[in-house]
Amino acid sequence: MLITYFHKDIKSFLNSLEKAVKAKVDSMIIILSVEEYHLSMPYSKKIEKGIYELRILNLQNIRIFYTFYEGQIVLLYACNKKTQKLKLNYLNTVRKRLALLHFR
Repeated sequence: MLITYFHKDIKSFLNSLEKAVKAKVDSMIIILSVEEYHLSMPYSKKIEKGIYELRILNLQNIRIFYTFYEGQIVLLYACNKKTQKLKLNYLNTVRKRLALLHFR
């Protein structure tokens, strides 16, 4: 399945990662494109309706929020998750981007 980036800041964030971390992220994105809906814990988790979290577990704990839209996987937001609990401002950004995606 085709992977698209909702906003250029996602690609910028991913390109700013250390080489080894970026390689792991890239490989997980490839796995997501192949496995699609079948990817599950510990690699992917459904957060709420239409929002999923790709979990890249390493020292930085990268999270990439995504959705399935018109036969594509759309990456909505990417961040370093530093705490156990998901920050509300991350989730609000993801929700806004998902809403905008549906109004395009």
